Amino acid sequence: MPTDGIPQAEEFWTVAGRRFRSRLVVGTGRYKDLEETARAIEASGAEMVTVAVRRVNLSDPSSPMLQDYVPPDRYTYLPNTAGCHTAQDAVRTLRLAREAGGWNLVKLEVLGPPPFLYPDMQGTFEAAEALIKDGFEVMVYCADDPVAAKRLEEMGCVAIMPLGAPIGSGRGIANPFLIHAIVQQSKVPVLVDAGIGTASDAAMAMELGCDAVLLNSAIAHARDPVRMARAMKQAVQAGRDAFLAGRMPRIGAADPSSPTAGLIR
Repeated sequence: MPTDGIPQAEEFWTVAGRRFRSRLVVGTGRYKDLEETARAIEASGAEMVTVAVRRVNLSDPSSPMLQDYVPPDRYTYLPNTAGCHTAQDAVRTLRLAREAGGWNLVKLEVLGPPPFLYPDMQGTFEAAEALIKDGFEVMVYCADDPVAAKRLEEMGCVAIMPLGAPIGSGRGIANPFLIHAIVQQSKVPVLVDAGIGTASDAAMAMELGCDAVLLNSAIAHARDPVRMARAMKQAVQAGRDAFLAGRMPRIGAADPSSPTAGLIR
């Protein structure tokens, strides 16, 4: 801490003993093809990418494979349980992923029914408990609920990932107060996951004090995914700097920026 009391920007953030410089985590799905996927991820500056184990080809060399475009020796793969609606499916999916690729750091999500696909917290608790007992390092997608988030942390999850808004909705952060509350109480990294629609949403997540942002659709569904990926990279960096700088207070009246004393009359 410098003498002026202003914290300095951390060079890295850490989850489960792994260090990352980029605070943007991106998905690998929903692009028109793997070539576009690779270009967008490169432009984002991300070092960690999520992989929907049930939807992405990781093992059939007769078809295009993600590894050929997004090499795992360059990016940290984060297998996730996208599309799982029960704890049993989520646990089975991640056990298969570990057998196939040796991945131990994973993202758990157990989804409720359409149309909102809101996190099923009962299923999430059940799956998290089983995975942690099985030796997984669990980054967990959850409701924007400080009580549930704290319980998951105390169970042993290595990162808490509250939704900003429903998956793929692009509605931004619906409850910034609750996200900030989760950040304030957490001793493990907090990442906003789901609902980010544009760069200002990502910046807001970082201004709330999140350690990182995870998104996919906001880039993949943009008219120009590569340009949007660059915008997200810059937004995350700007939001983190703004958080560390400390915003001016909100007040209920005007406060002129020019001094009122000594006016020329």
